[in-house]
Amino acid sequence: MSVRINNLTISYDHRPAVHHLDMLINQGDWLAIVGPNGAGKSTLLNALAGVVTEYEGDIEGLYPESIAYLPQQSQLDKSFPITVYDLVSTGLWNELGFSRGLNANQHNKCEEALEAVGLHGFENRLIGSLSSGQLQRSLFARVLIQDQHIILLDEPFNAIDTKTLIDLTSIIKKWHENNRTVIMVTHDLDYVREHCPKSLLLARECIDFGVTKSVLTEKNLRHARALSEAFDTHAVWCAG
Repeated sequence: MSVRINNLTISYDHRPAVHHLDMLINQGDWLAIVGPNGAGKSTLLNALAGVVTEYEGDIEGLYPESIAYLPQQSQLDKSFPITVYDLVSTGLWNELGFSRGLNANQHNKCEEALEAVGLHGFENRLIGSLSSGQLQRSLFARVLIQDQHIILLDEPFNAIDTKTLIDLTSIIKKWHENNRTVIMVTHDLDYVREHCPKSLLLARECIDFGVTKSVLTEKNLRHARALSEAFDTHAVWCAG
């Protein structure tokens, strides 16, 4: 189950956010998408997740029933009165629909996911009462019960403590060991160098793609920063 991106261009207000991108993501890859602020990282991930649907080019090999998506915490309304358990159970949306309640097997899935992320006993806590690390654990539990082949993570380690970082990294490693495809946006280059076998360095266009050690060179990073700044100032509609 590979993902192929063919000449992908995503634009906002006639300015390219992602520009003529071609790449092949193989099944089982753990890929980090990195780059300067405004480089198009989350825009690309949102296109892969189906959140962004207007673009030029093609994305092959992605289907809604094969994707689990973890958005940035900033996209969540933490004031909404929903419990940890209910948040996690929304990962079963495709099975439940609007009206069906959880059966015993689905209930066990939710309990096992909460146990796996270290949140046993937090089931009835409102999400607004959680720390950033606890909320991120809840979101990972929601991804766990979706049990999908392709996992998309948008800045999964922002504003979390070291223990949570270690625990959630352990979950990602298990996905990777089980030949699931993990595609994550992150700004933490040290983390990427230590853990992620492959990287895409993006500055609205592809600077480099492949083995992380070869991609995250100082030369490439300087080029990405310079190109991103030039795009911010001079980017215009691309008709080619």
